[in-house]
Formats: sequence, structure tokens, C-alpha cells
Amino acid sequence: MSSAFELRAPGPRGTPPLLARLVDDAALFPPGNANMPDAVRGHLDARSGEWAGAVGLFLCPASRLAELITELIKVKPVKPIALSLVIDTGLGGVPKAVSIVESRSELLALRMVEMPAPSDVDEVWLERVSEFVPEDVIRVVEPRRGGAEWLDGVRRVIEHGSWPKLRCGGVSRENFPSVDEVADFLAVVSSGGVAFKATAGLHHAVRHTDEKTGFTHHGFLNLLVATARALSGGDVREALASTDAAALGEEAGSLSDQAAHAVRGVFASYGSCSLDEPITDLDHLGLL
Repeated sequence: MSSAFELRAPGPRGTPPLLARLVDDAALFPPGNANMPDAVRGHLDARSGEWAGAVGLFLCPASRLAELITELIKVKPVKPIALSLVIDTGLGGVPKAVSIVESRSELLALRMVEMPAPSDVDEVWLERVSEFVPEDVIRVVEPRRGGAEWLDGVRRVIEHGSWPKLRCGGVSRENFPSVDEVADFLAVVSSGGVAFKATAGLHHAVRHTDEKTGFTHHGFLNLLVATARALSGGDVREALASTDAAALGEEAGSLSDQAAHAVRGVFASYGSCSLDEPITDLDHLGLL
């Protein structure tokens, strides 16, 4: 399989390799919960904006696919929207959803299919995923986190040529993995020869505690630096736990293009319900 970076394609000139197509647009998902017209308009604006090179795929649940197509017919995009289809209708619904997307190629270009795994991530289920998703489309599977069985599931996902997904937050404290859990995940993935995608909770570049909820959020810049260290033998846990924005920014900015490509070959992208927040953070850190 081609590298994650090749599959997603670098951004326009001026976008650093470390950040090209990093942020997938999850405006339709919590806590943003944008309505479809606003989500589509926001994505199209971002795709033609100053920092378009950092913007990745548009995420849409399979259950809202018809709604998305109806909106795109209205706005008539100049070129098809690069889509990640998030399966919320069960594995059996994948073939129909894929067929619908492919029948509207003037509006949508299917790049990725994402889905949660059953609790045991069994071989038969993974084989069906491979059968249902076209070969040129990235398969992303999220094993349920918890205990050693979780990492075994991550390994099985990798062995079947899919990308594992790392959920970094949610509506309860249990949805937030610990620094040790993220470090263990990175150790498995960085040695597995496949990329991963992150989702949920990565609202800002640097690790921080939300004043309203009291939840401590991982930072996507922490995750980028931690991935770089996982590949070079550095201190992964220190990078994940750091709240020193300047130090993290300096370390990320000092990576060579070759090292940045290697990092993104592992940490491919993450979904954010806001495109403004990560872009603003990166701009303030001088990384764009």
C-alpha cells in the first residue's frame, strides 16, 4: 500500500509537509454539530482559503449521505469534495453507501471509509471490511479501547492493511486515553508499517485542561512530536504530557522535510469539528 502521505497528497506550496492535509473536517460531529448547509459552506470556504493546504477530507456519516448530496447539488462545487464516509449504519450498510458515493462522482470523491470495530475485532469481520471497501479507498477501523485486548485489536487491524483509529476524547472522562495508553498505541503503530488516524478531543495544538469540563485534552501538536520521537527513539511520554507550547512548536518546526514526511506516514490526520481552532493555534505558534 502507498504511504499515507502519498494517498492524501501534499498541500499547496507554502504548507509545511508536517501539516499538509492534517485536519479533516468533522463539522457535522459533536461537539460542533453543524447543520449540513453550514458544514458544506464552511468546508468549501476553507478549501479555498489562505490555509487550504492544512485542510483534509470532509467527514460525513453514512446516515446523512443523501442530505450531503442534496446540499452539494445546490451549491455546485467546482470540483468534487474529497470524502471520508463514517459508517454509522453497520458493516452491512457499507456497499450501498459506497455505491451511492461512486454514482455521484461529479460531487464526491471517496477517499476513506471509517468504522468502529466489534469488541473482539475478529478476522472474519476484518475480511468483510476489505471486501466491502474498494482497494483504492483507505480503510480506517477503530478498535474499542481498554486493556491489552485493545492493542491486540490494533495489531489485527494493521495486519489486515487497515488504519487503526485512536479516539482521544469524548463526552466523559473515560473517553480520554492516558498518556501511557497513547504511548503504547504509538509504539505498536510506528512499528507496524501502516498509518493511523486520530479523532475526538484534539481541539487545540497543545495539551490543556478544559475549564468547563475539567477534562485534560491531548494536543495534536503533542501527538505529532510524540510520533516523531517514536520513530527516532526519543521520549514519547514526555512529548505527550508536555504543556510547553513554545518547546513543542520549536521541536516540530525543526524537523527536516524527510522527518516530517516520516511522521505523517504514521500520524496521517485527525478529525476536528472546528477548522478555525487548529489553524489559529498553528498560526500563533508560527508553524504555518
